[in-house]
Amino acid sequence: MHLREWTIEEQEQLIHFLTTNTWPFHGNAHLERDLIEKTIEEGGYESDEVKTFWVENESGDIVGIVKIYDLQDEIPLFDLRIADRYRGFGYGPKALRLVTEYVFGLPEEKIRLEGHTRQDNLAMRKTFERAGFVKEAHLRNAWFSPKENSYYDAVTYGMTREDFLAGTTTPVQWEDEQYSKKIGVKRIPSFPDRFESERLFIRMPEMGDALDVWNAQRNSLPALREWMIWAQSMPELATVEESLRKSIAEFITRDDLRLHLFLKETGEFIGSSGLHRINWEIPKFEIGYWIDTRFEGHGYVTEAVNRITRFAFEELGANRVEIHCDEKNVKSRSVAERAGYELEGLFRQDSLSADGKQLRNTCIYAKIEIDSK
Repeated sequence: MHLREWTIEEQEQLIHFLTTNTWPFHGNAHLERDLIEKTIEEGGYESDEVKTFWVENESGDIVGIVKIYDLQDEIPLFDLRIADRYRGFGYGPKALRLVTEYVFGLPEEKIRLEGHTRQDNLAMRKTFERAGFVKEAHLRNAWFSPKENSYYDAVTYGMTREDFLAGTTTPVQWEDEQYSKKIGVKRIPSFPDRFESERLFIRMPEMGDALDVWNAQRNSLPALREWMIWAQSMPELATVEESLRKSIAEFITRDDLRLHLFLKETGEFIGSSGLHRINWEIPKFEIGYWIDTRFEGHGYVTEAVNRITRFAFEELGANRVEIHCDEKNVKSRSVAERAGYELEGLFRQDSLSADGKQLRNTCIYAKIEIDSK
């Protein structure tokens, strides 16, 4: 994948690209030819201040375009757009890393690179984070959308020259951090959104997972119905998609960390786990899990729980990780025990069954920091 500089001879190609794709999170969701032509004429795509590049994949297909501007300043900005048909394939973070390399490779030795997006543009926010950028600002009602005639919150992400050269990501040290310490608020650490175990690839959810999740849930419904509230009726694809949107947003805000499980060997989606009911002040987490019944009996869930537990202690600074399950859920209890969790208690008549018709007892399994060493 590489960047190729746009030239004025490619004006029609640029106009076609910008007018045939949709840009829902930009000021103009559907750009008009007249506006693009006027911008080109005024040097808005090529000048001493602005450089525009095609984003091309390994096959030479144009998958996006990026405009880098304020190039005469020490802190350039950029506008990255991926074509509709190529979204969801990981091109965004790769393109942004190429942009970063270009900017910090300039002879003027730029200080930093930054970008802005709407607070609800989850795809772009994920692109920033995967490329090593740090969220540095949240601006309330700072992004006007002409289409909706309303304002949205905006967020700013940045990459410093020091972080780029060192290959590090340095979280912002807010000026009120001493106050936070006084009132006992624990800073949430930076951590990756994907990692691996021996046989599994484990990552945060993406909208492109919807069909795989939906098929796995439908296939496993009879086995999951007794234990999962959401498995009481046949799920609809739209419901799964809405759940994914919520999970992605909660992952970004660190309110809940849903994780999807894939086989390394085949890339197949096999189930879901994650860290829930998070208390960052301690910090403590609860692991939940379910698996597509086609993949039962191979120890995948235990492997995932072991790796996610290690992730919680090593990356998130956990002091305590719990597993809650119905006393009668023998398979779930076996996973907790195989993963080395200790049964700390049985809460009698603590919850309702998944169908809401019976009182059930809840087993509480846990590991604390000392157990993980």
